[in-house]
Amino acid sequence: MPRAHIKRKSTAIDMTAMCDMAFLLLTFFILTSKPKTEDLVPVDIPGSSVLIKLPDDVATLTIGQGKVFFSIEGEAIKAQTLENVGQKYNITFTPTEKALFSRLPSFGVPIASMKQFLDMDPEKRKALKQPGIPTDSVSNELFNWVREARVSAKALVNKDLRIGIKGDSKEEYPTIKKVIGILQKQKVNKFSLITSMRAAK
Repeated sequence: MPRAHIKRKSTAIDMTAMCDMAFLLLTFFILTSKPKTEDLVPVDIPGSSVLIKLPDDVATLTIGQGKVFFSIEGEAIKAQTLENVGQKYNITFTPTEKALFSRLPSFGVPIASMKQFLDMDPEKRKALKQPGIPTDSVSNELFNWVREARVSAKALVNKDLRIGIKGDSKEEYPTIKKVIGILQKQKVNKFSLITSMRAAK
């Protein structure tokens, strides 16, 4: 007796839900990712075999070519810091200047030149070779920038501002020592040294 053959049907898989999930994940990663900002000076950071991720809410002191540059996270903290430092040097900044400053990734100009720096065309400002924040004994502006950034962070988000030092591996020791001395004057003895990843020996 002949066996009855059941006609096979091709299986259809609905991929709509999977496509939706893929696009949702892609959108999430695009919106939450942080763009990498270029350093104002080329910095060849030293290598390390220890991997500890740098937190997002850290203020970074970038040191290179004997100059110091400062970067603060959070637009509100940046604007408040600029206002506080301006008051110390009797300089008043307009709301437009504060808004411009709050969008800068990092800066390295003396406070006396800040208004002129902010009034520049964005392309000229980007191309400008910034002289760095003064750290000498006569005009130790870096001390005031760090202190006022810490005060602003505590007042606005009720958090102690974390400090990270990003220095060139071939940078002169006196510049690094001077920056650490400025932090220690404010009783900041805990800070991060930013390094790049390398294989352990």
